[in-house]
Parts: sequence; structure tokens; C-alpha cells
Amino acid sequence: MKKKYQNGFFIFGLIVLIVMVTQLDFHEVWAGVRHAGYWFLAVIALWGVLYMLNTASWYIIINSIGNEHGVCRKCKVGFWWLYKITVSAFALNYATPGGLMGGEPYRIMSLSPKIGGQKASSSVILFVMTHIYSHFWFWLLSVPLYLFTQKMTPITYILLPIIAAVALLAIWFFQRGYRKGIAVTGMKLLSHFPMVKKWAQPYVERNKDKLAEVDAQIAALHNQNPRTFVAAVLLELGCRLFSTLEIYFILLVIMPEVTIPQCVLIYAFTTLFANMLFFMPLQLGGREGGFLMSTEGLSLSAQAGIFVALLVRVRELIWTAVGLALIKFDKREK
Repeated sequence: MKKKYQNGFFIFGLIVLIVMVTQLDFHEVWAGVRHAGYWFLAVIALWGVLYMLNTASWYIIINSIGNEHGVCRKCKVGFWWLYKITVSAFALNYATPGGLMGGEPYRIMSLSPKIGGQKASSSVILFVMTHIYSHFWFWLLSVPLYLFTQKMTPITYILLPIIAAVALLAIWFFQRGYRKGIAVTGMKLLSHFPMVKKWAQPYVERNKDKLAEVDAQIAALHNQNPRTFVAAVLLELGCRLFSTLEIYFILLVIMPEVTIPQCVLIYAFTTLFANMLFFMPLQLGGREGGFLMSTEGLSLSAQAGIFVALLVRVRELIWTAVGLALIKFDKREK
């Protein structure tokens, strides 16, 4: 990636990060971190491991595209270099309204010099699809978990079938996209939106062959390398499940009786609510509101929701700062 683009990503992310930090009550933050103690350090370390799972998922996708045997001998992409790009990409996604508008272009531009633009684009599209696909599986699996572990209320009788139906519909859509590709369809859909159709329609016409090749590579992973596809999905789903340990570690400080199923349901509902507000940088308000509603919905105190939301926000800011620093101090290209 050219240095000017690298600096552009860094400056944009840094400005948003500074704005986010200025919204914090530092006295409240320090009190929360002190109260959490070593459990907060465990939360920070946990996300270092979770990013490894994300990186592993993307790594096996990259090394499977374009080779029916699942091995790409021409690719020289190191795992730890890819880990650094992964952390930076998620940092940009946290800081960018609309999420994917920041991190995914950064992934493509960083990876393209190593494996080519089309393959880089295909791998990033596949990773994003798998990342989102795993979320819908996680939300779907949370429905029976709630049924078996919690008391039903009038509102949950309405909400749970809706969540299950939406998750199943999304899973069907992604399965179709995996089999046939999604690049051409996605660009054609964009060409009907008033804000971008003037750009999207000529782009589709100029790049029909390239988009078709991207779709062919996407379909090949699902059709020719089913084991790789399943492995990538399981890594991402595992990442969702292990993410609930963050809530568990934090709640242990104030509620030693908290259970893992409760934490899974808190995380599921909070991420569902926050993703409905995807257009907000760092999902401001969505995370906090989701934690408050999910903890109260499970008969936990509002104080518990506020405490979790505060420490999760601080963790996000710390890892966002780390990701931006990795962009700035990446000296691999002049």
C-alpha cells in the first residue's frame, strides 16, 4: 500500500478515536478499571486471542482461493503480518460509520501487492461474508439456549420467533451467495440505490469479467473446498462464543454467581441490537443500550449493564489505538 493511503487511514481513524475518547468520563473509567482489577487485563488479553481466530479464518481462506486442493504455494502471506492487518482493519471498522467502509478497503489494499487485486478482493469478501454469516448462526443458536435456560415472557414469545426467522432467512441468503457468488449481485443491487447508482452502473459495465472472476473464486471455496469453508465458519463461530468470556470476566467482579449461558445471551442480544445501529462510529449508544436491556431482561441489575458497557467500551478504544498504531508504524512498503 502506498504511504499516502496508509497515512490517510491512520489520520482518519485517529481523529475519530480522539472524538470517542473525549466522550468518556475519565473518573468513571478509572474507577471501573480499578474495580475490575486483573480481570480487565484478562479481557484485554482475551481479545488478542480472538483476533488470532479471526486471522486464522482469513488465512485459510486466502490459502484456499484459486486452488482446488486448498493449498496456494504462490502466496507468501505470513500469519503474523496478516494478524497485524486484521487488528488494524477491525480498528478502522470500529471507528468508521457504516463499519465495513474502513477496514475492508484497508485489507484489500494491504494484501493486493502480495497476491493480486482480484484474489485479495475475493478473500476479503469471503472473510466478511463468513464473519457476518457466523453472527447469524450465533443469534439463531441463542434462541434455543434462551428457551432452555430462561423464563419466557410475553415479549420473548414475540421476539424469539422473529429473531429465529430473520437469522434463518439470512443464513439461506448467505448460502446462496456462497454457491453462486455475491459480487455481481451486490453491485447490481447498489446500482439501484439513488446515492450510488451513477457510480455503480458504469463500474459494473467496466468490470463484468473481474466481478465474475471474484464470484467464481467465492463459489469455489464453498463447492470445491468444503472442509476449508466449514473450518473458516467454525473459527468465526468459535470467536463469537469465546467473546462471551469478556462479559463473564467483567461480571465476575460484581456478580460471582453469573453463569456462562447468561453471558452468551447478553452478548447475543447486545451484538444484535448494536448491529442494527451499524451506521454509528464504535456503535455509540447501541452497545450501551444493548447491555442495559439484555441485563435487565435476564433479571440482572442495571448497574451490571452499565459496568459491562463501560469496560467493553474502554477495551474497544484500547484495541482501536493499538490497531491504528500498527498502521502508522508499518514500514514494510516505502
